[in-house]
Amino acid sequence: MKRNILSALLILLITLTGFTQKFNPDKEIYMLVRGDDIGSSHAANLGCIESYRNGIMRSVELMPPCPWFPEAVKMLKDNPDLDVGIHLALTSEWENMKWGPLTDAPSISDEDGYFYPMVWKREDFPPNTSMQEAGWDIEEIERELRAQIELALKYVPWASHAGIHMGAAGLDEEIGAVVARLRKEYDLDIDMGPYDFKRFGGWGDAGTLAERITNFAAALEQLEPGFYLFVDHPAVDNPEMRAIWHTGYEDVAVDRDWVTRVFTSEKVKHVIKKKGINLISYKDLKDQDQ
Repeated sequence: MKRNILSALLILLITLTGFTQKFNPDKEIYMLVRGDDIGSSHAANLGCIESYRNGIMRSVELMPPCPWFPEAVKMLKDNPDLDVGIHLALTSEWENMKWGPLTDAPSISDEDGYFYPMVWKREDFPPNTSMQEAGWDIEEIERELRAQIELALKYVPWASHAGIHMGAAGLDEEIGAVVARLRKEYDLDIDMGPYDFKRFGGWGDAGTLAERITNFAAALEQLEPGFYLFVDHPAVDNPEMRAIWHTGYEDVAVDRDWVTRVFTSEKVKHVIKKKGINLISYKDLKDQDQ
């Protein structure tokens, strides 16, 4: 009985003094490293999990309509401490591999039933290969996004937040409003504003893996107290990934393999440890607000 009373008093004291996981951005550095597109390919699944288990990535975003979603779910269940977001998709950009809507959504599908490749019209793509050029219907978009959220939550109910692939919410205010409303409805909304996150420059225009690692580590060395965000797409360079590309982005396999190698670099991890950089996730922000 006495022990229970003491425990209750201790919990009360911790709560009143604000001791529980309070951020201190005036004195501490916080880095949120996010990996996108888990579920899109086996290579992406491998790279994302490697970047978490042996690297600096603490959040990942899962793509429900993609072909390797089932394997990604299994991997995430095996790594329950990896923070998961839902990466809503309304486009399917790659050659040789496509995905389409989970619902009947002809206004956002091409003649073969796949999502259009791009959000905005591009001069280096054929006509009528973007959402911007399509006569999209907002009710179909909402129904599709809702289906994706519910599929993801069916298998990963601990998901903390939702993002959207290729910035599709920015195409039109109406789409952005639907995405914002669904985030709130499904408790997948995190207000990043109060934290004043700064974009972390990463490796800049480095042309080799060695330069990427060196530049990334050097940029970390320069960080001052505050919050920083870095987002990229880990994968591994294998035959599957080499077959995935689109016009203007033909070196996908090498590029994304290098992301994984930077995230798992011993040099990078050494700098983070030396500077006492706190690796955080979206879930940490959500827990802070509750």
